Amino acid sequence: MDLISLPPCSRRLELTMATANEQPTALSPASTSAIKISTTFLKTPVKTDQEILQNSMLEDDPNSNTILASIGGPTHDNRANLEKRPRWGPQHKGAQELAKLYSNGKRTQELVCVYICISLMLLNLGLILRHFRLERISNVVVAAIFGILTADFGSGLVHWGADTWGSVDLPIVGKNFLRPFREHHIDPTSITRHDFIETNGDNFMVALPILGKLAWNFFTRTNAEIQQDYAISAYLFLCSIFIAMTNQIHKWSHTYWGLPRWVLFLQRHHIILPRRHHRIHHVAPHETYFCITTGWLNWPLEKIRFWSTLEAIIELSTGHKPRADDLKWAQKRT
Repeated sequence: MDLISLPPCSRRLELTMATANEQPTALSPASTSAIKISTTFLKTPVKTDQEILQNSMLEDDPNSNTILASIGGPTHDNRANLEKRPRWGPQHKGAQELAKLYSNGKRTQELVCVYICISLMLLNLGLILRHFRLERISNVVVAAIFGILTADFGSGLVHWGADTWGSVDLPIVGKNFLRPFREHHIDPTSITRHDFIETNGDNFMVALPILGKLAWNFFTRTNAEIQQDYAISAYLFLCSIFIAMTNQIHKWSHTYWGLPRWVLFLQRHHIILPRRHHRIHHVAPHETYFCITTGWLNWPLEKIRFWSTLEAIIELSTGHKPRADDLKWAQKRT
């Protein structure tokens, strides 16, 4: 797999340093060589290695993120100030405030969704296998591909919406569903400290309506009708599985130690979201590469400027600035 040094991104990157309100930093050759970005599904790179190192947390060496030297050479006072005001990680004041907003009610919702979703997954799996015919294997393969693509695009759409718009102060939605996105940008490795329930509860909730409708179809339709629509049923089932597992895959993309070999294999061959590929999204101000199931659609969506066009339309129509709330929490460093 080829590795390349990445040329500058689109016009949006010109505002990255000003928006993040950070001074440029120089990094050691060892750090630079450690953060090369894979070219798999990335024919036109969108971030330079220097931008990645300056404006994202070094997740494979998290203790280094607060002591990067300035280009002009670090002074003792500058270094001390940086250590007191971490740009990312669990010591960031904003991250600490957001983590405290995780409530017992939210935990209960996640538990209920996970258990119901797993039950429906097993039920639908049994029904899918019961009605499977060997001659339909090609339909299942096609359904799997389209299911992955749908889940990948859906993950990007939800991720972009939650990252870019809204506020933690919004009733119900803010603290329960937008809060994790804000915390994740200023403490990216917090997801690796979340258990299975907290990691996957919301995605399992999104998959529930699909799995519920699928089970209803199996129990209310004749065998002939089920066979006629089997490809659609396979697509819906596989899409729901990929949707449910998206945040677990996302968690693996932030995990640099202890991953099973089969997960590393899937990441290495870009069957699921690779770690280095996802690092591109975590360059402040987090304005690109939102798809996190496989990441297959990130490059084509960036190539046609899909997200930036949507943002321009919404900003022109409403006057709301993209990622304003995200920036507010990122600046809570003291």
